[in-house]
Amino acid sequence: MSIEQIKIIGLIICIDIVILIISEILMKKHLTKKIIFPKTKLIKGSESNDELDINNSIFLHMTDGIIAFDRNGKVIIINPAAQKLLNILPEHNNFEDIFGKLNLNINLEKIIYLENWTKTEERFQIEDRYVNAYFAPFKKENDRTVGVIVVIQDITEHVKLDNMRKEFIADVSHELKTPITSIMGYADTLLEEEYDKETQSKFLSVIASEARRMAKLVTDLLTLSRNDNNKSVAKKEMFDLGELVKKCQDKLAIEIKKKNHEVKSFVTADVPLVYADKDDIERVVLNILTNSIKYTKDNGEIKIYVGFVYNDAYIKIFDNGIGIPEEDLNRIFERFYRVDKARSREMGGTGLGLSIAKDLLDRNGGSIDIKSEVGKGTEVVIKVPTKQNN
Repeated sequence: MSIEQIKIIGLIICIDIVILIISEILMKKHLTKKIIFPKTKLIKGSESNDELDINNSIFLHMTDGIIAFDRNGKVIIINPAAQKLLNILPEHNNFEDIFGKLNLNINLEKIIYLENWTKTEERFQIEDRYVNAYFAPFKKENDRTVGVIVVIQDITEHVKLDNMRKEFIADVSHELKTPITSIMGYADTLLEEEYDKETQSKFLSVIASEARRMAKLVTDLLTLSRNDNNKSVAKKEMFDLGELVKKCQDKLAIEIKKKNHEVKSFVTADVPLVYADKDDIERVVLNILTNSIKYTKDNGEIKIYVGFVYNDAYIKIFDNGIGIPEEDLNRIFERFYRVDKARSREMGGTGLGLSIAKDLLDRNGGSIDIKSEVGKGTEVVIKVPTKQNN
């Protein structure tokens, strides 16, 4: 069933409920400041009191807002969801009061009097919320239009997700465009003219570097995709976290030596084995340690502590690097977010490392926390479970 069909079915259901409630009170006093439900039987007495109570309860507790207006635009009935979504006050008792301030392209008379009018949809923003409103006429048994019903839906989360998707596509396109442009430029230059071996080697080195950067980006994107779709299953086992940290340090020995960093590791004797996917945790540690090496100036100091608290083992990585501004700390786990974009790209970063690290720890029941101060360094705490959670 399509989304449009679901919307239409939902609208029909809502119209039926409202007609049921208002059919007996349509010619009575308009309800402007509170909702009043009839206690008598409605629609030729075909509904029992229990059924009416159920309908009234549904109407009151619906997450979608419902407002019914008569032919003159006066509010006949309104539920709490509509009042909340549109910030409706007691004195707002007609169509113009509620929708006039929103500058919508909606004409009440057209909805009521045009025979072929079915429904119209408007999307608008109220403060920090995004709302969809469906306007449709409703009729009595003689097929005479007696008013307009409006169904209001909060689509804030849908809009945010759509914006995130668009931003993600734009970020990926940008990240791929830069190395592709570089590769094409250097390749075309080599093809156009004859260069000495030293120049050729330099150009080919840039091409190879940019190609590796693209390959890393694609690998990171595939990792995120597998995690998002739960296609990658964590293969959990018991292993020594201290040994894994030492292995990661050895793997990065060349990078550490290049920058002449002093790296010290400390492992307490009573750290139990951890229970997680060993490859996942190794990737997380390598990512964090690589960042510390990259963003700490030459001759820096990095300290690694492995310990145990409650049911979690932890790894604390301290460095005296460039640090992260406080205003950026709450966004560093967002995909493609970089504190210093130019510096990150220059060093081969994709802007996905911390996002992947958090995803991997989440699926292993662990966590990551980062504290930092510009010019003084960064502290990263990684926690990993030491036993299987039942």
